[in-house]
Amino acid sequence: MLDALRWDSDLVRRYDLAGPRYTSYPTAAQFGGQVGTFDLLHALRESRKALRPLSLYVHVPFCANICYYCACNKVITKDRGRAHTYLQRLEQEIQLIGCHLAPAQRVEQLHLGGGTPTFLNHDELRQLMAKLRQHLNLLDDDSGDYGIEIDPREADWSTMGLLRELGFNRVSIGVQDLDPAVQRAVNRLQGLDETRAVIEAARTLQFRSINIDLIYGLPKQTPENFARTVEEVISLQPDRLSVFNYAHLPERFMPQRRINSQDLPNSMQKLAMLQGTIEQLTAAGYRYIGMDHFALPDDELAIAQEETTLQRNFQGYTTHGHCDLIGLGVSAISQIGDLYCQNSSDLNHYQNTLADGQLATARGLLCTPDDRLRRAVIQQLICHCHLAFAEIERRFNIEFCEYFASLWPQLQAMAEDGLIELDRSHISVLPAGRLLVRSVCMVFDAYLEQHTRQRFSRVI
Repeated sequence: MLDALRWDSDLVRRYDLAGPRYTSYPTAAQFGGQVGTFDLLHALRESRKALRPLSLYVHVPFCANICYYCACNKVITKDRGRAHTYLQRLEQEIQLIGCHLAPAQRVEQLHLGGGTPTFLNHDELRQLMAKLRQHLNLLDDDSGDYGIEIDPREADWSTMGLLRELGFNRVSIGVQDLDPAVQRAVNRLQGLDETRAVIEAARTLQFRSINIDLIYGLPKQTPENFARTVEEVISLQPDRLSVFNYAHLPERFMPQRRINSQDLPNSMQKLAMLQGTIEQLTAAGYRYIGMDHFALPDDELAIAQEETTLQRNFQGYTTHGHCDLIGLGVSAISQIGDLYCQNSSDLNHYQNTLADGQLATARGLLCTPDDRLRRAVIQQLICHCHLAFAEIERRFNIEFCEYFASLWPQLQAMAEDGLIELDRSHISVLPAGRLLVRSVCMVFDAYLEQHTRQRFSRVI
């Protein structure tokens, strides 16, 4: 078991830098137009030849209401009919992709995200899942990890029953904060009873896992009122929690311009919220997995971390990192072998391209040997907080200390500061460094320049 976290305010202040979340390496910031549909089709052919299992991500961008903090690719509309054309094009994409995959490639993981996937009505959800099953090898025995993001304001018992019938066995529920003043400040009014009803339905219907999302750093939040939210959420007993740091970037995300910056908590208050949340969740029996994620000890993520099989990809922490990830829908990202590619983020362009019978691949990246090496290093650190040089040396036929000689002074400084343990054979992230593991990973990021860090949120 990983050592417990240790809060060190001095280290947090010094290493709380802006940087990537490393759901991939290289990150999406490096994607460019040099990758297109031909590269995707070639990667799919290689995946088919190798009969690699699959993880699917399906993006449903529609929301009925705007949440001011949101940085997702979304379309805000009260017109439910707008989903009709999108679903037609999405189904075309499913069919086009399915033609290049083998029937034997099992879909071990499926996730519907958004937006609000339950913006779709029941018939539309049935139609979408039927199309996926028609063209891809979805499992019928409930053994896959099939999840969907839920807005409790858009779901009821009948919706939850339908989702279970369609094969979903995991739900991720957006809560963010339960304080009415905070909810008004971000335009997301959501009662605790609504959330509790969805969770009770999920448990009654035997969904396998329930995740709750929270955000700290929102307007009107204080350490005291956020602690009350965390206390209420703990009483709901989710299997996992994601506790995200709100990044206020109104110059990049237009809805955030509606937030009054004077209402935002200061950096010391945010740190107090995080520290208090960690203490509350730890006392309630949750384990810190990493990167804002917590899980009960018997959860699959906690077990995978214990057994050093945990991985990370665009789905976040996962036990299915061995799968090729296929992204479907506007802005969706795929990772197939060493290829990353992303669909157009513009809804009209995505729909028009598919209407012409073409895939909507807009940009991406093909990993170099150096990318693959650094990706393996970052993956080990961010998932397991430990890196044995010998393993990397065997896989990539290098001498670790020689290959990364230019980074050694930075690593030594981190070791002297108590972030990591370092010698000529390994790096171990110490308890005081676990919250700052992104900062350790950033040392190995060959693309990270000072002027590009403004694209990313801070570590804490």
